[in-house]
Amino acid sequence: MSSLSIRDVGRRLSRAGRLEARVLCVYGSRDIPAGAIPTKSVSRCIAKAIFTMAVRGEVPPIYLGNNALEGCCPGGVSWLGFSEPAPWIKYFVSTGTKEFADGAAEYLKINPEVAEESFKSIGKITPLGKYTVIQACEDLEEDPGVKSIVCFGTCEQIRNMCSLVYFRRTDMYAVLAPFGPSCATLVTYPAAMGEKVPHNSVFLGPLDPTGNSWFPPNYMALGIPVQIARQMSQDLEESFIVKRPKTAYPEQREKI
Repeated sequence: MSSLSIRDVGRRLSRAGRLEARVLCVYGSRDIPAGAIPTKSVSRCIAKAIFTMAVRGEVPPIYLGNNALEGCCPGGVSWLGFSEPAPWIKYFVSTGTKEFADGAAEYLKINPEVAEESFKSIGKITPLGKYTVIQACEDLEEDPGVKSIVCFGTCEQIRNMCSLVYFRRTDMYAVLAPFGPSCATLVTYPAAMGEKVPHNSVFLGPLDPTGNSWFPPNYMALGIPVQIARQMSQDLEESFIVKRPKTAYPEQREKI
């Protein structure tokens, strides 16, 4: 089972969650994969580009790199490690400052000091390679060094997958829902790019409300380190999802 291909891992996770969106993988590369396109070709927002790939099967692999940053969200570029965070970002995500964009602010943090400490808790963000690539698992014949897996599904589907994460875990922190932009939930955290980010947890979200204009209200996402994704794939047959499918996905539901 440990020799499962990335394609097989994607298929098993898709089966576990009964997912309609494609299961994606994240990896670093020295070269641009054949047929891949810059992230900005799909969307300025990296997270939106990733979601678009998951729900639209015709979208090819996407990549981000130092020669393919123009036209991308500056925040996303820094969260994937290709630039240092702008000094004004702590103001923008909190209360704003008249020195930047006429005081524009997102009010996600109570003040700039709390925002700055939140960023420090993540530590230095290191890119996965010259290029960071996101690709559908089903399109991979060989493992290029996948670091993490991305799944999108309805709330029930993602709840079941979270329960599968805990199938053999004894701790309470196997699934985390941390602060950060959508691209951090999907890529930065699960791919272990953040110096201080836990490496043995799955990341649930996104919690960033600035993505609500394009992310469906009934959907959630999981960013899964590849070693956990493999374990979930291995545990699937013995878990409630296969042995008690009507519990995981009821055919009849109580009305309240």
